[in-house]
Amino acid sequence: MKNVDYTLYLVTDRDVLRGRDLIKCIEESILGGVTLVQLREKNVTSREFYEIAIKVKEVTSRYNIPLIINDRLDIALAIDADGLHIGQKDLPASVARKILGKDKILGVSAATLQESLKAEKDGADYLGVGAVFSTSTKKDTRDVSYETLSSITSSVNIPVVAIGGINEKNVTKLKESNIDGIAVISCILGKEDVKGAAEKMLDRFKEGISF
Repeated sequence: MKNVDYTLYLVTDRDVLRGRDLIKCIEESILGGVTLVQLREKNVTSREFYEIAIKVKEVTSRYNIPLIINDRLDIALAIDADGLHIGQKDLPASVARKILGKDKILGVSAATLQESLKAEKDGADYLGVGAVFSTSTKKDTRDVSYETLSSITSSVNIPVVAIGGINEKNVTKLKESNIDGIAVISCILGKEDVKGAAEKMLDRFKEGISF
């Protein structure tokens, strides 16, 4: 499961759904072109996270879309997810890699070149770099300049996914940064037409980025 398309990376946040069904919205986003899904649940019990993850995996597996679990290595292992995404305050990447095994996807959040190089050295398969724009869905973000983003993409040999406040209006500003994809939340899940929003983001990204 290492041949991964990072182009349109959906990170979930049920707060932006305004009561709509998470599973249905994830399926709609996949139908709209999402290539990877990260399940992020910060305010539920371990049992609830596990039960949600099982349902999400049923959908992602049906469409052959990789499912990444945010932070929780135990949940990732329990449901045999395709991978895990961790931040700088979570388990060290080297430890997570050892427990996950070599075949699972490991993503690491980074905001500096030093963090990026260390994550690659410690076994990360990809980097989530940001916040590239201001965001309201995550409160503990650090700003990453365009220059830093470009420096990271030119210095590491693993895919780089930009994250943080990306929407259909500003995504073209990332042109020429050589990123491999964009991670988004509200610009897809926050819209009434989730499938249409995903299609629009994919089109905007592809027209604005030089591959």
